[in-house]
Amino acid sequence: MAKSIQAIRGMNDILPGQSPAWQYVESVLRDVAAAYTYQEIRMPVLESTDLFKRSIGEVTDIVEKEMYTFDDRNGDSLTLRPEGTASCVRAGNEHGLLYNQTPRLWYMGPMFRHERPQKGRYRQFHQFGLEAFGMEGPEIDAEVILFSARLWQAFGISEQVQLQLNSLASNEARARYREALREFLRAHEAQLDDDSKRRLDTNVLRVLDSKSAETQAVLEHAPQLSEYWDDASREHFAGLCKRLDAAGIDYVLNERLVRGLDYYNRTVFEWVTTELGAQGTVCAGGRYDGLVEQLGGKATPAVGFAMGMERLVLLLESQAKIPTTQSVDVYVIALDSDVELIAPAVAEKLRSQVPGLKVQLHSGSQNMKKKLIKADKSGADYALIVRSDDYEIKHLRDREQEDCIATTIGDVAAVLI
Repeated sequence: MAKSIQAIRGMNDILPGQSPAWQYVESVLRDVAAAYTYQEIRMPVLESTDLFKRSIGEVTDIVEKEMYTFDDRNGDSLTLRPEGTASCVRAGNEHGLLYNQTPRLWYMGPMFRHERPQKGRYRQFHQFGLEAFGMEGPEIDAEVILFSARLWQAFGISEQVQLQLNSLASNEARARYREALREFLRAHEAQLDDDSKRRLDTNVLRVLDSKSAETQAVLEHAPQLSEYWDDASREHFAGLCKRLDAAGIDYVLNERLVRGLDYYNRTVFEWVTTELGAQGTVCAGGRYDGLVEQLGGKATPAVGFAMGMERLVLLLESQAKIPTTQSVDVYVIALDSDVELIAPAVAEKLRSQVPGLKVQLHSGSQNMKKKLIKADKSGADYALIVRSDDYEIKHLRDREQEDCIATTIGDVAAVLI
């Protein structure tokens, strides 16, 4: 017997029993996006490697360690997208969506990073992303955060998530802070973990993200980014906080929140939870005013966020917030061989009579007892037995209801409705 082939490690199947949860999550995301007048954009999963090197930053973990990159037959370096913002900006530039316009866009789909697989973190994972272009005031920052807060309301998990907020200020202010932080950490280098030592010369702000308790102890006495904010960034952040306060959105200031991608400036935020163990970030984003120009477009302010859908599904399941769905409403059975030929047509008429009704047709020659056992196992509320002159409707769930006879499909539909 040939050796069976299995999925690549970290790239998981979403099985039929899991799909309803995903469909529910996707439908809520689409509905909320429509309520805020955001429009869908769909980008390819494969892009030029240079797109991500220029946007994410060559000294980030994503580019250095995690991207799926290869040369195609023409010798071009291509990469499976590790995140969606860069692709969205590329598409906006390429198709003229950003010039003298203020588009609000959303996307949903698979991303790829070669990380160590664990619960809630996979090598092929799915993100919902939101991007708003051409607006530079704190109003749009607030809208993006309010959008995400409304999602938690729609899913019924507002109590399970916390908003953490920070500002990375301007590039100039952040550069001054970067040097001050580097100088401070150099004086305590012996106490830092190995990754943090390496980042001193490559991406010192990422030291703030360190999971090392010893490094975090050193950072307790480090200079604070807010000490280096320029006036414009301070005013922008204050304007955002006032709008969130007015909307009743609770948040905490986390000055060590820097995000892992180089393109962020000013506002950064994360929604975190304690319900998923180490994988606590459910949604994250911020402002990236320089990225459009960096990727060849005209200078355009922008803000957005992305959320990992696997983690969101896990969180909803942990809180029993996934509504149950029924895969079969009516199970159609032919009484005998005399009516087997017309049973498919009956099922079709029933679907036409009651749009949205989930109708399953029995397949295979079995006796009536076995057919009814299969009908019951399907989860259907009703079994419809097709007879030569009429239809018998059997109640499979509510046993107290009497079975009945109908002479037309219209009569059958009336009972089911």
